Amino acid sequence: MSGLELQVDLDKIANNATQLVRRCARRQITVTGVTKALLGAPEVAQVLIDAGVGAIGDSRVENIEHMRQAGIHAPMVLLRSPSQSQIEQTVRTAAMTANTETVVLEALGAEADRQRCVHDVMLMVELGDLREGLMPAQLDEAVRSALSHPALRLRGIGTNLACRSGVEPTTHNMAELSMLVDSIEDRFGIGIEIVSGGNSANLGWAFGHNDLGRINNLRLGESILLGLDPLQRTPIRGLHTDAITMSAEVIESQRKPSKPWGRRSENAFGEIIDEQDHGDCWQTIFAVGRQDTDPEDLGAPPGITIIGGSSDHLVTRTDRRMTPGEPVRFRPGYSALLRAATSPFVSTVFSSASTASFDRSLLAGGTANGHGMSLLHRFKAFSRLEPDV
Repeated sequence: MSGLELQVDLDKIANNATQLVRRCARRQITVTGVTKALLGAPEVAQVLIDAGVGAIGDSRVENIEHMRQAGIHAPMVLLRSPSQSQIEQTVRTAAMTANTETVVLEALGAEADRQRCVHDVMLMVELGDLREGLMPAQLDEAVRSALSHPALRLRGIGTNLACRSGVEPTTHNMAELSMLVDSIEDRFGIGIEIVSGGNSANLGWAFGHNDLGRINNLRLGESILLGLDPLQRTPIRGLHTDAITMSAEVIESQRKPSKPWGRRSENAFGEIIDEQDHGDCWQTIFAVGRQDTDPEDLGAPPGITIIGGSSDHLVTRTDRRMTPGEPVRFRPGYSALLRAATSPFVSTVFSSASTASFDRSLLAGGTANGHGMSLLHRFKAFSRLEPDV
């Protein structure tokens, strides 16, 4: 093992999920619990189900398939439009998919008919963030396409904001989504069951406005896993922000100048670094790099300042000499978590004060990171922070 670990506290994730499900329920909003940041870990999926989410959402068919094989039987939503090469897997494993292309709807309909099942679809509409979605003027055509296939059921309309361009959910764009749903229902004489207003970035809007219109679903991942509001990366009241930490070992700690010397050009990543001179300092290197995580999105404990990272080295300034082999826990942000969960060099360790929230038999024979490495499952007692609600 490399000594790199993502340490996932399932009890803290359970607390976060339970709190958010309850708060959303008070606003008549259901929650789709999103597992993609941890590669569809069945352990996390079971915790979310026990906390009351209505469905599990993921962007990768492979993750959904892995959860199915591990015994997760909750409704699964593929949050990204299916690839044409994965239509068969998609219909077989996902109850519902997000869609933006009529050609994909036709393929889903044909495959669902072949599998003798009905496949639910949610049409995604573009409201300004420019990641994915039909333009509002295209929505009617997509609705007609979905309704024309006997093996498809148009169950929802949704949108996505803040992921690519940082466009915030507002009264204006959420009202536009509600109006689009109303107009579709009137024109086609149908009922739209699910109106998914967005992701964790919508929580401030959802909890801060009296009139939510037709919005009755949110897809929550970062807020549950990290306890943060993605718009400003600020802690959400009552939630744990340390449910996931990343442990890395010291491999060097030497007294060095803080400013590089010699003629300089671009570094290995095409960057020109302008280091300030802080005098001699303890430069401590950890065995983790850009191949494992996003160094710029790691939070370091007191006494450690991250100053840079290469493929395999995290360079820091520390207030003391540290001993090679000494482990330190960093707090990953969403970008750092996503990369770490995907790296074959990072083990994922799940801990819980009890196993009551999920069936330990689900954990047998699991694989870490989808790369064939055995997961470590360690269960240890720890004190829980009582939520401020």
